[in-house]
Amino acid sequence: MDDREGSFVAVRRISQGLERGNTCHSTSAEVVAGSAAWLGRGLSCVCAQRRESDARPSFDLTPSQEECLQRLQNRMDIAYDSSIPEHQEALRALWNIAFPEEELRGLISEQWKEMGWQGKDPSTDFRGGGFISLENLLFFARNFPKSFQDLLWKQEGDRSVWEYPFAVAGVNITFMLIQMLDLEAVTLRLLFDSFHQLTVCFNSTVKPRTIIGAIFLKFLSENESAFDLLYCITFKLMDHQWLAMRASYMDFNTVMKATRRQLERELLLEDITRLEDLPSYTLLSR
Repeated sequence: MDDREGSFVAVRRISQGLERGNTCHSTSAEVVAGSAAWLGRGLSCVCAQRRESDARPSFDLTPSQEECLQRLQNRMDIAYDSSIPEHQEALRALWNIAFPEEELRGLISEQWKEMGWQGKDPSTDFRGGGFISLENLLFFARNFPKSFQDLLWKQEGDRSVWEYPFAVAGVNITFMLIQMLDLEAVTLRLLFDSFHQLTVCFNSTVKPRTIIGAIFLKFLSENESAFDLLYCITFKLMDHQWLAMRASYMDFNTVMKATRRQLERELLLEDITRLEDLPSYTLLSR
């Protein structure tokens, strides 16, 4: 699929110094909403490509790695459900952190477009990443509030007239990381086997099949929040690539591919002993 194909949601920047109080809630001049299929189609060409460089390592999981991986996979298996109070509160918390001076009128509201959701109901966008994609955004907002706000309001660099939608880009990043780290293969493999062997244990853990996945497991066993932290690094790196490439919304897939390549290169550096050692970690600000 060509990088410039697919439906999309684009956010138009009205001015470089837009004040919070002057934000318009829902006008066609600010948001162009495309099909939700943009998320899936865009990701299919960004992430679902296995390359020859994706080696198949042979290694054993330590009990600690297996336990941490299972907990992460359990998080990944949770779909966003707007009927669950915990999920509702998490969504409200995200709004309150993003827009502390503006009261949210409802979980279904045109206000959500300000954050870069495709429509007035964010739950439709979480289908691409599940509840963990909301947890990732909350982790980012709480632990790196300056970087979160900078990206939300596109406050750094010479920006395009038509910018990437912040929230939907965040869901894309969650999904991209799951594929890059070979985390989804575990669930898919178990589901496939269940049709042929009824004795499959769905609580068992299957190790990742790539070197990048193996490297990540080391970080995960030492830091339970490794996936969330890597998400923050990746989001900021993506925006850095976006600016360097002078990208506009039609270039989003190209930027995501470049982001993944750079992240893989950094993870393979020999002197990286923790995620905070990644060169792109320095892009983050608290």
